[in-house]
Amino acid sequence: MTRPLPLMAFATASLTPVALLLIGLATSSTWLWLALLYMAVLTILLDQLIPLTTGTAEGEEFPAATALLITIAAAHLAALPLATWAIAGNSGLSLPERIATFLAAGLWFGQVTHPAAHELIHRPRRGLVALGVILYTSLLFGQHASSHRLVHHRHVASRDDPNTARAGESYYRFARRAWAGGFRQGWQAETDLRARTPRRLHPYALYLTGALACLAAAYALAGPSGVATWTLLALHAQAQILLSDYVQHYGLTRARLPDGRLEPVGPRHSWNTPHWFSSAMLLNAPRHSDHHIHPGRPFPALRLPDDAPTLPWPLPLAATMALAPRLWRRAIAPHLARWQPPTPRHDTRVMTRAPDTRA
Repeated sequence: MTRPLPLMAFATASLTPVALLLIGLATSSTWLWLALLYMAVLTILLDQLIPLTTGTAEGEEFPAATALLITIAAAHLAALPLATWAIAGNSGLSLPERIATFLAAGLWFGQVTHPAAHELIHRPRRGLVALGVILYTSLLFGQHASSHRLVHHRHVASRDDPNTARAGESYYRFARRAWAGGFRQGWQAETDLRARTPRRLHPYALYLTGALACLAAAYALAGPSGVATWTLLALHAQAQILLSDYVQHYGLTRARLPDGRLEPVGPRHSWNTPHWFSSAMLLNAPRHSDHHIHPGRPFPALRLPDDAPTLPWPLPLAATMALAPRLWRRAIAPHLARWQPPTPRHDTRVMTRAPDTRA
């Protein structure tokens, strides 16, 4: 009989690396390397060496889960400027320690801050949504809060979604297309909303103003080097956010119905990974099919549908493999073949064909 992961497991897995990082910055010691090893190695090892099947936490209210999200947000808002100063400022760290800090912090921002912010922007309370927007804005990626909810969830697994990777498309081509397409389509979706109903200031104005404020803070911390460091940390995190999108929807398609509409989103339109430790650290983000079917379901309650595509690798390992396009295509091909329709019936724009080289 499987049991759900307790909230303490989520808290320990997600907060331990930032605790190691903060201790390392305070002591200028090997704790920085431990933080990097935790994010880059330990997670994958625990997933592979200790197989564990977990169930689902039942119920709809998880007050402790909300408290964890707020704690992660607070840790992020403290760690990002501190890491910027430690890397670019007069922190006393050696060059190897600065590199370790950059890598460890960037991995935590991309793999823990992102799932927390993603969870927050799907919450019904405005204050929690705003906190998620602040986290994305601090990573100079505020537009993701709009494009994810208004574009990705509506058009996922189709060519209308810039954040769905096409079969055969490399991560690098996808990342360029997804970043630009997400920014543009998110802007248009927000503009269309304001054309139909009176609303407040366009959120893109807040995203851009907030990003400039963050870069001004970086300049105050460490001058031009601080601005460059904050920007590179943000790009490091953004690359991982896009890697998650790339892996979790790679090559999967929704059929187009005779009336031209896309079929409803179902379990078969997202890749999932059942690995326990990375699921704890990533706040159940690898249970991706259930999230797309029930976007408002809190992360402890997300399920692993039996009829959903499942990857044999933990999500962090799959994302690393995706950085080598030939390796990724060879590894994913037999798994993708089981979930591709034998012949397209209604949608002549199926994504299983070779990607448009002009994308």
